[in-house]
Amino acid sequence: MDVQWILVCHGCLTLLVIVSFLCGQWPIFQNTFIEKIHYFLTVGAYDYFLRFMLYAFGSKGRNAILSVEYFCCDRPNPTLQAFYLAIIAGTYYVIAVSSFDYIPGYYLSEYHRYTSFLAVGVGVVLFLLSSFSDPGTVNADNVTQYLSSYPYDNIIFTEKVCTTCKIPKPARSKHCSICDRCVARFDHHCGWMNNCIGEKNTRYFMAFLLWHFLLCVYGTIAIALILAGQLKEFKVIHILTVYYGFENSFYSLAPHVVQWVLGAYNTQILLMVFLAVVSLLLAGFSGYHAHLCLTNTTTNETFKWKDYISLKMKINEAKVSAAALKASISGMTGETKPPESKWKAFFRKSPLEDVEVIVKDNIYDKGFFSNLSEIVFPLSTRRSFLASKSD
Repeated sequence: MDVQWILVCHGCLTLLVIVSFLCGQWPIFQNTFIEKIHYFLTVGAYDYFLRFMLYAFGSKGRNAILSVEYFCCDRPNPTLQAFYLAIIAGTYYVIAVSSFDYIPGYYLSEYHRYTSFLAVGVGVVLFLLSSFSDPGTVNADNVTQYLSSYPYDNIIFTEKVCTTCKIPKPARSKHCSICDRCVARFDHHCGWMNNCIGEKNTRYFMAFLLWHFLLCVYGTIAIALILAGQLKEFKVIHILTVYYGFENSFYSLAPHVVQWVLGAYNTQILLMVFLAVVSLLLAGFSGYHAHLCLTNTTTNETFKWKDYISLKMKINEAKVSAAALKASISGMTGETKPPESKWKAFFRKSPLEDVEVIVKDNIYDKGFFSNLSEIVFPLSTRRSFLASKSD
């Protein structure tokens, strides 16, 4: 029984660390211990480590760590790509070694041995497409076509020249400091892909996310069906009710069934929990990027809109506050007015409530089907783009 509790505690701790690391910055976790764990994992631990290196080995040791950080985080490198391949290959290997002996089973046919391999293979192909495809590099040869395809909205995108590439910057593009190139419809630089996600390969990136979400769900359900088949084959429910006299109800049998499964199939339980947690995280990440695609917005633009709206709100609030202060000073220097009722003063609307609401005006959002079409069939692959290039 002690081993089972150790496994349960290990699983809960793993879940807490994963959720804190990936989701700790979400607004729902603000001012909670999950946000504090996220800060420690992403910033605090590394900062303490740098201080330790400086104390123990001096500036040379600290500079050595900073150089490794520069190589891993600020320059293209295949570290996370290799890590992804190791994770997916290792997980599939453990599943095959620990669970394929139970296939075919009571609920699973033998073809799942082959469909699982095919599903993993498709995921790797999508990973390679996202990693090594052109994200939509803007250069002197195609910048004119991109300028005509993505007009400036004069709100968050205005006419500029890239100081590095020395060419005009089309709207929605950005110069990636890691890849050292301008990318059309720039979304973000993905370390897992060692590539930018932009106009041409967003479709592969979205397919990668959705497919891996379905892959994790498939693995979770398949392992659950294996365990259910083993319960059926060994007649665990029948033994518990007939020979041990337990009541045939969920609340009565569940603790004993869980104890038996944890004792006999702890590897499968850990795999199932791991895949379930990853599928939930991928569901959130896929949903977020699907929303961006269907509203024709990018991650980069989301931050730009946030900064723009925040700045406009502050300017408007300052104007309203200044007007209210001016009116108050004018009232003090003018004729004396009878004192205002405390009740009227209490219920009087604050001048800041008259601040104009800033509305996000995204001219690139052309509707559900047009937005989806732009992802599946990027503008640079269409005849109109190619025809303008040849003119």
